Amino acid sequence: MNQFNSIAVNQITGFLMGNLVLNGDSYKYSHWPQYPADTTELFSYIEARGTTTGAKETMVTGMQPFIKQYLSVRITHADVDVAKKIIEAHGEPFNEAGWRRIVDVHGGYLPVRIRTVKEGTVVPVSNAIVTCESTDPELAWVESFIETALLRAIWYPTTVATNSFHCKRLIMKALQKSSDDPEGEILFKLHDFGARGVSSLESAAIGGAAHLINFMGTDTVSGILHTMQYYDADYTATGFSIPAAEHSTITSWGRANEFAAYANMVEQYAKPGKIFAIVSDSYDIFNAVEEHFINGGLLAKVKERGATVVIRPDSGDPTRVPVQIIELLCNKYGFTMNSKGYKVLPPEVRVIQGDGITPRSLETILENLLLNGYSASNIAFGMGGGLLQMVNRDTYKFAMKCSAAKVAGKWVDVFKDPITDHGKVSKKGRVTLVQHRETKEFRTMRIDELEAGNHVSSWYDATDLNSPWQDAMVTVYENGPVESAYVTFAEVRAEANKYL
Repeated sequence: MNQFNSIAVNQITGFLMGNLVLNGDSYKYSHWPQYPADTTELFSYIEARGTTTGAKETMVTGMQPFIKQYLSVRITHADVDVAKKIIEAHGEPFNEAGWRRIVDVHGGYLPVRIRTVKEGTVVPVSNAIVTCESTDPELAWVESFIETALLRAIWYPTTVATNSFHCKRLIMKALQKSSDDPEGEILFKLHDFGARGVSSLESAAIGGAAHLINFMGTDTVSGILHTMQYYDADYTATGFSIPAAEHSTITSWGRANEFAAYANMVEQYAKPGKIFAIVSDSYDIFNAVEEHFINGGLLAKVKERGATVVIRPDSGDPTRVPVQIIELLCNKYGFTMNSKGYKVLPPEVRVIQGDGITPRSLETILENLLLNGYSASNIAFGMGGGLLQMVNRDTYKFAMKCSAAKVAGKWVDVFKDPITDHGKVSKKGRVTLVQHRETKEFRTMRIDELEAGNHVSSWYDATDLNSPWQDAMVTVYENGPVESAYVTFAEVRAEANKYL
């Protein structure tokens, strides 16, 4: 550490992760002299270029926490001191004068304007959902520098929220066909089991919060904390869980005492109006359901106490086992027929499938249930790695691309058009996202075309009510946070609900 001279080790480590000057890919530090010398402005956009999941839209979220946690912290000369030493030792050039200007002239805030759609908005892929442009002619390169952090802030929570929303649509479709109360059931039909399966606590918080836009069931406590910290969420109305067994709390009783383990769960948690879950496949789930829960009287006791037990299989073919369990319960314990002609278990028992759930397996389970005459009311789902971890930037092919530069006082298009991969063709010019006032169609348009055609009164504030198009983006950062653009978690949920 002697290369840091008088800077103490604890100061260095304290600056590292919170230092915005160090929040970039290595090669970004070499880019500032690579643009034409008379470049005064740069403009970029973020889009999901496609899909690998079948979902052709993305639910946008994640910008507000990024602004509050990173862009709201002013860069200091001490940050620049540390970054200079680290980056030069790392082998990259460092634009010390440029970063000093950010501190001295801009008060430590990045001289950029960031615009995005409202969080919770569902936008078809291949549309701009974020734009970023430089505002200081001497520091045009800053706009490109933050690509790494800005893109990362958007793609992960948006991908999780999108997959969660895709599942919500699949479940809602099944409920609307087979349930008497789709709206009353939907919010607790997909439970987040992903906290242990992600790469970090921060990932659990970000992904867990993204899921909570769509559902209210979660075991990821950090997701609730994230909504409280960055969206002023009411923790009493954000996410909920229930008491539940794991294999160790059942198998520690021994196989000979399996019934006693289940009976203990009933004794502890079967209270009036309460719900609890028991993992029941430590040995033989079909035997457990028939011999212990039905013949052994445990379901009768749960009913007597006015509670609901959720039986959880955790092995076998996830597309078949839960359907077989519901069939067994209906045949041996009973059911009612709802107004839509589907079988529904008595209210004291339900099933949750939390193993092997992906959007595809979830859809298959629902299809198998309905095909055999069972309502989707009988089942809930838990999703872990498939929700928070089995995603990457290419799930929806996210990219941030520079699309325009002002060189020698004139705007020029900046784009790529590779002959080998047309999926990576980028957009040209300064663009924004607009929405049709009547049809609600989204469309990415060039700002110069909007201005020339008088479609909107100005590219950043579409107030011309005579135009069929309105700007769908809002400015959330302009040389500093735009706090008036902050939203609550309730507002994000309300926006998302418009698209269900």
